[in-house]
Amino acid sequence: MEYVIMAIVAYLIGSVNFSILISKKKAGYDIRQKGSGNAGTTNMLRNLGKKYAAITLICDILKGLVAIVIAIIVGKIMKDSNGALLVQIAGIAVVIGHTFPIFFGFKGGKGVATSLGILLLTNWQIGLICLVFGIVIIALTRMVSMASLAAAILFPVLTLFIGAEYYIVPGTGLGNGYFIYSVILAVIVAFNHRENIKRILNGTENRISFK
Repeated sequence: MEYVIMAIVAYLIGSVNFSILISKKKAGYDIRQKGSGNAGTTNMLRNLGKKYAAITLICDILKGLVAIVIAIIVGKIMKDSNGALLVQIAGIAVVIGHTFPIFFGFKGGKGVATSLGILLLTNWQIGLICLVFGIVIIALTRMVSMASLAAAILFPVLTLFIGAEYYIVPGTGLGNGYFIYSVILAVIVAFNHRENIKRILNGTENRISFK
């Protein structure tokens, strides 16, 4: 029962989409009606500027962190439960919630920032490597989507070489289960970027300006 409850709680946390809330409050419109139509940081940057994009990014990262912290607490309270499985269920559910938010017609963001929050808390080594790798890709290509996809693919690859012990709950890894978990998250992010992939292949993907 605790696994089901954790999935529901994490999904509801993910369903709170800050880019939509902020854009409606500060600009009077739903960010999904502008630009790429995505409820995420990059679209906020293009339409509402750096300040609100930064707030969105931080809030989306915090969603992942909060879901994982709750899973860790539940795992400690329910001593007979598998703490690692609770964390992984929470991680997948919060990203699904961000992508298909029940509060906003099941049309949300792409889950990259939320996934970053999850990674930084569950395995900070992999999280930092993916973050730095993504920043390098953005610097080279000026395409956030390319960086997001590259980092998502790198995540499961790194799990094969870096220990999957959790930073806050050491020793609760599930062995091959962690690799499967990383593949699921990578597939969700890649699926959410399917239109970006088409534009990248066609050479028409939008690029950001460092100005």
